[in-house]
Amino acid sequence: MSFPALLAASSVQVQARLDAAMRDLDDEPVIHAMRYACAGGKGLRGFFVLESAALHGIAVGNAIAAAAAIEAMHAYSLVHDDLPCMDNDDLRRGLPTVHRKWDDAVAVLAGDALQTLAFDLLTDPALGPHRLPLIAGMARAAGARGMVLGQALDIAAETATAPLTLPQITRLQAGKTGALFEWSATAGAVLAGADPAPLGRYAAAMGLAFQIADDILDVTGNADKAGKRLGKDAQAGKATFVSLMGLDGARARASALIDEAKTALSPYGARANNMIAAARFVIARES
Repeated sequence: MSFPALLAASSVQVQARLDAAMRDLDDEPVIHAMRYACAGGKGLRGFFVLESAALHGIAVGNAIAAAAAIEAMHAYSLVHDDLPCMDNDDLRRGLPTVHRKWDDAVAVLAGDALQTLAFDLLTDPALGPHRLPLIAGMARAAGARGMVLGQALDIAAETATAPLTLPQITRLQAGKTGALFEWSATAGAVLAGADPAPLGRYAAAMGLAFQIADDILDVTGNADKAGKRLGKDAQAGKATFVSLMGLDGARARASALIDEAKTALSPYGARANNMIAAARFVIARES
């Protein structure tokens, strides 16, 4: 099966778990916005959860709640990131952003509810005896040590007197993008009570490559394929991997990071082929 087909199949499973988690919620705009925000994504983070679980002999049924949790958390981050007080975007996944389709208040509340839904999903007994460290890891990855910190650094950079340096951008993106990728890719090891270090190294390299690819897409991509506004970093005068390294340099760095990610998976042998395919996809994608 091709990687896009694998990713699509995983996404269907994760979406079904998310739908089940939201099925009995009230018929309110906030609930409709939650469902709207969770639809249409690639499902890459959920895929990493299920694949890392498979590497450790954990069945889909014993990992699917964690995969749904990370997609709920990611959806929350996008809803809030798109708000006028943050990145002020009108388009996400080819559709109006939540605050444009409804309003700012609905978007804030939908994001809040998706974040708490993520933690609710992680209490599922099917996840087994190691779900507490998984919950703690999610809190760290999504909060002031991870994604929220990265977003705060990104906002601060918009009014800084000097553009960020390469180490500063790398630190920013390790939080904003990389922290949730690391949680996703190591979730299977955590669920199994195994050493997450190899998958952690994979995630660190792959997550940074993902962000470099995003910066490249912002310069060279097609807005219709990307499903979002492009060129906004250049318009805002923000330093990016492309502005600091050049287009060729950024591409070379992303490729080298994918090689690092593949090397990190060597303890798993051929069983990690799907994770290797995912890493390649990260820098070849158009959205």
